Amino acid sequence: MINYKVEIAKLLSEIIEGLSQEEILAMLEVPANEDMGDYALPCFKLAKVMRKAPPLIAKGIAEKLSENEMFEKVEQVNAYVNMFLSKKDVVSHVVGEILEKGGDFANSNEGEGKTVIVEFSSPNIAKPFHIGHIRSTVIGNSINLIYRALGYKVVRFNHLGDYGTQFGKMIVAYRHWGNEEDVKAEPIKTLLHYYTKFHEEAEKDPSLDDEARATFTKLEQGNPEEVKLWQWFRDESLKEFNRVYDMLGIEFDSYKGESFYSDKMPRFVTMLKEKGLLEESQGANIVNLEDKGLGVALITKSDGSTLYITRDIAAAVYRKETYDFYKNIYVVASQQNLHFQQWIEIIEMLGFEWARDCVHVPFGLVSLEDGTMSTREGRVVFLEDVLNKSVEKTKEIIAEKNPEGLDIDKIAKDVGIGAVVFQELSNNRIKDYVFSWDKVLNFDGETGPYVQYTHARACSLLRKAEVADGYFVDVDYGKLTGDASFRLVKLLYQFPEIVADAGAKYEPSIVTRHIVDIAQAFNRFYHDEHILVDDEAEKKAKLALVYATKESIAKGLSLLGIVAPEKM
Repeated sequence: MINYKVEIAKLLSEIIEGLSQEEILAMLEVPANEDMGDYALPCFKLAKVMRKAPPLIAKGIAEKLSENEMFEKVEQVNAYVNMFLSKKDVVSHVVGEILEKGGDFANSNEGEGKTVIVEFSSPNIAKPFHIGHIRSTVIGNSINLIYRALGYKVVRFNHLGDYGTQFGKMIVAYRHWGNEEDVKAEPIKTLLHYYTKFHEEAEKDPSLDDEARATFTKLEQGNPEEVKLWQWFRDESLKEFNRVYDMLGIEFDSYKGESFYSDKMPRFVTMLKEKGLLEESQGANIVNLEDKGLGVALITKSDGSTLYITRDIAAAVYRKETYDFYKNIYVVASQQNLHFQQWIEIIEMLGFEWARDCVHVPFGLVSLEDGTMSTREGRVVFLEDVLNKSVEKTKEIIAEKNPEGLDIDKIAKDVGIGAVVFQELSNNRIKDYVFSWDKVLNFDGETGPYVQYTHARACSLLRKAEVADGYFVDVDYGKLTGDASFRLVKLLYQFPEIVADAGAKYEPSIVTRHIVDIAQAFNRFYHDEHILVDDEAEKKAKLALVYATKESIAKGLSLLGIVAPEKM
């Protein structure tokens, strides 16, 4: 895709002496008001270089640029040069490229030859896959998809929470109050019940906590009975998790959880000791990071058991040695900010130069309308229930309209699940939010169903016009002269830059907002300009723009992990 900003900077560098192309590029602006042009150059900084009043400089530059065919017109307004690109040139270039490449027009090769690891979702074994997990799951999946579009090789890690003292609690609870039949019938709900009961009983009988710690120590030491129960809980949990991942269309390349690194941790405890970084404090081993404003990092407890930080150090080194990553991205809640700051600091102190290639991508928390979620108290909303309820509501809405020839079940699934995912990715990831059934199941306004419906409308137009392969030959882009069509084309033009920006900022909402803008611009174009006109040349040009929009929306939805239905 041609970069008009760069091309304009090249032209201006031939006119303006004393400034490099890069300096001019940094000065160029995109006016908020389209009446002020597609690009603008403020000339205040040029006064010192050219020794003239800024308005005079702007006038001279505008006169010289006006001769170039790239522009429809160039105006001087006070100290600004306002540039209006040739509509025909922009439309033919943008739409022509999308006709040639389809949705791949938004891809780039910036990541060629580089591997990125994205760790996301990472639920705890034997605990509910609840609405709180949706954030890491869908934000991480979208970052994975965006980085693939940018040309990186992406390795998707589901770092399962399958280790730690909670498994001592779970095993103790199962032995005291559990039975095999109930676990097999409803694994997660049953294990959650046991976990909740453990905490209730431990308040009355603190010796249960001691029993749980001792049980986890046995698990760490590889005691067969504890390992067998732990493996069973893990297998049953994964069956439940995979059912939700299947609904969301999400896959992973690795399910290596915390337990995988249990035999890899002693190496790093030894390294910390050898480098004089490990201190003893009340029987525990710590790394003191007070001088860096990061407090104290606990490496091993007084009973010798390990913690998250030890396992995360081992995991990061394993990934570097196995994949030689360019970036190692962790999509984990903002609650863990200090944890990530500490262990990245420790990796750097251990002498690993790639420490800062590990990136924590934090996100805000989800709470319920009546307070925070609590697994211990059994107060959770299951993610699977949310997805199923959204699909059911979508099915009811479709059925009310009595559609013929539609696969209602498939469309309900694509739109219902798309609605939940789109809503999740429509806000800046760092914001906290309150989960509300009414909000999730509201399909009006700037929602996933609205964008999906716009895609289906574009597909319907193309079917109605009986557009077939080879139709878009010798398109006369001069027929696309309306303001609505040009606004739409400019949004399509920006899309590759939007994808790159979303990748750089680890922010899928940038893509979400842009495809809403494209959908709204398309619906204005659809409303303002009759598309299936009698004039064949005009109809072909307009249908070319319809096709380009369809491809762009489908690409945008795919980067969010959402299906783009052709019929709705």
